[in-house]
Amino acid sequence: MTAARQTSPNLQRSKKFATIALIVAIVAWLALIITAKLWPEYTWLIHILMLSAEAGVVGGLADWYAITVLFRNPFGKIPIPHFLRDHTEIIPRNKARIAESMGHFVQENFLSPQIVEKSLKNTDVSLAVGHWLIRPENNQQITQMIQQTAPKVFEFIGQEQIGHFIQSNSVQWIKSTQINTLSSEMLRAVLENDFHQDVLQRGLDVLHEWMTQNPEKVQDLTKKMFKELGVWRLAKGASWFGFDMQQRSIDSFIEKIESMLADPEHPWRAQIEEFGQELMTQLADDHSSTSQKLNETKNALLDSPQVLNFISGAVVILCNAIKSDLEKPDSGIAKNIRIAIQQVGQNIIDNHDVRALLNEKLSSVAIDLSDQYSEKVIRFISERIHEWDSREMIDKIENEVGGDLHMIRVNGVVVGAFIGLILGIIRAVIDVLL
Repeated sequence: MTAARQTSPNLQRSKKFATIALIVAIVAWLALIITAKLWPEYTWLIHILMLSAEAGVVGGLADWYAITVLFRNPFGKIPIPHFLRDHTEIIPRNKARIAESMGHFVQENFLSPQIVEKSLKNTDVSLAVGHWLIRPENNQQITQMIQQTAPKVFEFIGQEQIGHFIQSNSVQWIKSTQINTLSSEMLRAVLENDFHQDVLQRGLDVLHEWMTQNPEKVQDLTKKMFKELGVWRLAKGASWFGFDMQQRSIDSFIEKIESMLADPEHPWRAQIEEFGQELMTQLADDHSSTSQKLNETKNALLDSPQVLNFISGAVVILCNAIKSDLEKPDSGIAKNIRIAIQQVGQNIIDNHDVRALLNEKLSSVAIDLSDQYSEKVIRFISERIHEWDSREMIDKIENEVGGDLHMIRVNGVVVGAFIGLILGIIRAVIDVLL
C-alpha cells in the first residue's frame, strides 16, 4: 500500500506547474484590477488584459475541478446539491463498471479466438523462434538456465524420502498401465511408416560387416551355439570326413544376410513384417496370451527387489553423473545442448514445411487456449480490480495518467487567457466602432 501511494515525480512536477500557472493568472488578474484604478486613462487596454486573465483563471479552475472530481470529492463535508455530489469521485464510484469494462476490453481486443487467429495468421512464429534460437546469446542463456536448474532438480530428487516417493509412485503407475496397448501403438507406428525396414537394413549391414571382419569371433560364437544345441560333437565328427559343418553354417548365414540386403522383397523380410503385424494385433487385444504374458513379465520385474534396486542405483548413478558434468565450467553436456538448440533453430529456418506445420499447430493451440482460458483471465482482472482499495486504485491511475491530466490545467489557463484576450480585443473594437 505504501508503494502504491508514493507520488511519481512526473505527477508532482505537473501538479506544481499547473498550480503555478493558476497562481500567475490570479495574481495577474488582481494586479490588473489595481492597475485599472491607478491608470484610468488606459482602462480600455487594461480591460482587454483583465478579460484575458479572468478567462485564464476560469479555465484553470474549471479544469482543476474537472480533474479533481475524477478521483475525489473537492467539496469535502460542505453541503451541496445531490446532482453535484453524485458526479464527484467518478472513478471510485464506478470501480465495478471499470473492472468489467477493462475485462471485456482485454477479451475483445487481445484474447478472443478471432483476434488470436488473425494475429497469428500473418505471423511466422516458428521462423521468429528459429532466428531467436540460433543467436549465440540466446542459446547460451537457455543452456545456462539448464545448467543452473538441472543440478538442483537432481539434488531434490536425490533426497531419500523424495526419491522413495517418486520411485513408489512411478512403479505403481507403470503397474497400472497396460503396456501391451502402448507396445501395440508403437509397433503400429513403426510398421505403418516402414521404419522397421530401415532398422532391418541397417542391422543387416552392421551384422554382415561384423561377421566378415571378425571371423575368429564368429567361429567362437558358432562353437558355443553348437555346444548349447548339443550338435558340437556331430559337427566335429563331420569335419573328420572333410565336411566343415561349422564354416558351412557361417557361410550359409552370411549368404542369407547378403541375399536379404540385395532383395527388398526377400521372403524373410515378408515373414518379419507378417510377424510384426500379427504381434501388433495380439498386443492390441488385452485378453490375448501375448498381452497377458507381457504384462505378467512387467509386473514380475517390478515386484523383484533386485530389479528395483538395480533401477534405483542406475538412476542415482546417472543423475549424479549428469549433475557433476553440468556443474563443470566446461560441461560437455551443456556444450552439446547448446549445439543441439542451435541446430534445431537452423533446421526450423531451413525447412519451410516444418515451419508451416509448427505454425499451424501453434495457432491451433493458441486459439484453443484463448477459447478456454480467456474468461478466466478476464475474471481474474475484474476480481483483482474489485479487490483494490479505492485509495490504492486512485493512486495507481493518478500516478499513470495524472501527469498528463494536470497539464490540462496548464492548457486551461493558457487557452482560457488566449480566448479571453481575443474576446477583449473584439469588445474593444466594437466599442470603438459604435
